[in-house]
Amino acid sequence: MLLKSFLTLFEVMGILKMAQTHATGITMKSWGTVAGKEVKMFTLKNHNHQEVDILNYGATIRAVRTPDKNGKVVDVVLGFDNIEGYLQKDNPYFGATVGRVANRIAKGTFQLNGLEINVSKNIPPNTLHGGFKGWNSKIWESTIRGDELVMTLLSEDGDEGFPGAVIATTIFRLKNDGTLSIVMKACDTKATPINLTNHSYFNLAGHATNASELYKHSIMLNADRWTVTDTDSIPTGEIRPVADSIMDLRSPKILGDVINKVPGGGYDYNFCIVNGEKNRDNKLVAKVIHPPSGRTLEVYANQPGVQLYTANFLPDTNATGISGKEGKSYFKHGAFCLETQNYPDAVNHVNFPDSIIKPGDLYYHTVEYKFGVQA
Repeated sequence: MLLKSFLTLFEVMGILKMAQTHATGITMKSWGTVAGKEVKMFTLKNHNHQEVDILNYGATIRAVRTPDKNGKVVDVVLGFDNIEGYLQKDNPYFGATVGRVANRIAKGTFQLNGLEINVSKNIPPNTLHGGFKGWNSKIWESTIRGDELVMTLLSEDGDEGFPGAVIATTIFRLKNDGTLSIVMKACDTKATPINLTNHSYFNLAGHATNASELYKHSIMLNADRWTVTDTDSIPTGEIRPVADSIMDLRSPKILGDVINKVPGGGYDYNFCIVNGEKNRDNKLVAKVIHPPSGRTLEVYANQPGVQLYTANFLPDTNATGISGKEGKSYFKHGAFCLETQNYPDAVNHVNFPDSIIKPGDLYYHTVEYKFGVQA
């Protein structure tokens, strides 16, 4: 009854129409089972020799195949060749849609409507990416609607300790200009924090080229401040200007020139997008270039922040790497993530943008990853 009510609400709002129309450009194949539920892989194609694979497990981007300046197409997203890889404990959220609350909640605790709420502490004493079984590890319902892939998930009241039932949709569309558009929406039955993100790991030289090629990437962030954290990556509440620091990426920097100068062995920080908390229209977040191949990535979103993460916690090269696609191994600094989001632990900081969604409100998050080549 609850799911039916939610679906009716979404249809009334014009968000979800469940007509199953298979358009050219999107194909589907079975990809195994998880807990008796079918895992499906959808492939989105455009007219620019670009393809994106998306799993209904975790609403996960499994692959992005895009050409270089000479027309050579390679996969630029880290991932696995089978569903068993995504079920492993060492899967660092490759490509997943993360929620109900992405990033960290300090001590797994927050105050809401005069009550203390305690949620799963999956990185004791804190919470990361929604808890032990976040939305990244659930089977989403899926349908093809024209040139869009629509995925829906019902999160029950009390899921990982969070109040209220939530129904979420994630809509993927691959445009002919190389833009992978992602729209994330959610509504709930009780006031609850919601902060979704996509956790794709990119390397524009190819998914298995690791640090040697990542260090050649040029990156620019449209961010003038960052949220300072403690040794557990929990925000202290301070929002500090990036000026005159290693956090200043407003002009392009070569990652190899700066990455090892960052406290903690690489970037894993939330950056505040210029005017991001004041204007919820899509705005430039980042531009990344891999000069040898000419591949580029531009990111646009309507969120106030972005977590730049440079895969610091993948295994060192003197250890056994994570076994990824095509029998390749992934190592530290082998990729970068640009996770558009609200500020981490926003629920515990009154000076951060509000992350509480109340009944009748709509959580609305748009992000565009535009893949191309240098002119």
